[in-house]
Amino acid sequence: MVKVNVSRKKGPLYLQIKNILKDRILHGVYPIGENIPSEPQLEDEFHVSKITVRNAIKELVKDGYLETKSGKGTKVIRNKSISKLSKGKRFTEVLVEKGHKIRKQLLGAEVIFNQEGTEEYQLFGEQCFRIERLYYLNDVPYIYYKHYLTIQLMEDIELSDLNVQSLYGLIEAQGISLEKFRDQFSVTVASSLLEEKLGVKKGTNLLKRSRYSYDEAGNLIEYSKGYYNTEIQDYVVNYDI
Repeated sequence: MVKVNVSRKKGPLYLQIKNILKDRILHGVYPIGENIPSEPQLEDEFHVSKITVRNAIKELVKDGYLETKSGKGTKVIRNKSISKLSKGKRFTEVLVEKGHKIRKQLLGAEVIFNQEGTEEYQLFGEQCFRIERLYYLNDVPYIYYKHYLTIQLMEDIELSDLNVQSLYGLIEAQGISLEKFRDQFSVTVASSLLEEKLGVKKGTNLLKRSRYSYDEAGNLIEYSKGYYNTEIQDYVVNYDI
């Protein structure tokens, strides 16, 4: 078992564990209708007390994600969240509902400087922070992502958090409310980098999604570029009327 470190300097431990467990539920790591790990297993994984784990579970029960029954463990009963990104379902929710499992892997994170004059650099001035992540669909590389954020935003985010929690959740945990999103879609031919990361053949067409995320005042908080291998799964958008 890979142990996950939580720290009091990042806020109440039970809330950090709640957010990590919720992220796993939303990504299908803990499928609906099945039990999450036992309390002793979670205590060992997070290096925390029984009461801390129980408080995290109580929060998820209150939010409607879990159901606890004596002698039967704690079962996932909901895997959907309320998202500002769309009035419909999030893409990950659609996949998880179909029984897929999504796993994210941090590939790298670094400060970059505006030497190339490309859009992602110019959006944040002379320098910004770049995060590279790879998403797996049922353990097969599916999406390669690059996120760009202000340097100041990353001061209170630890890189280990990016493997276990949502980036947008970590941003909002700092008191920043993301109120507006703009997505742009296009098709691009896989570069040598994308061929390597996604395991696709030379010349493969990929779906490219560019996202701009803004706060209440209209300030750009995050810009990202995602490359989807739609040969293994289409990009799906569902709308609730």
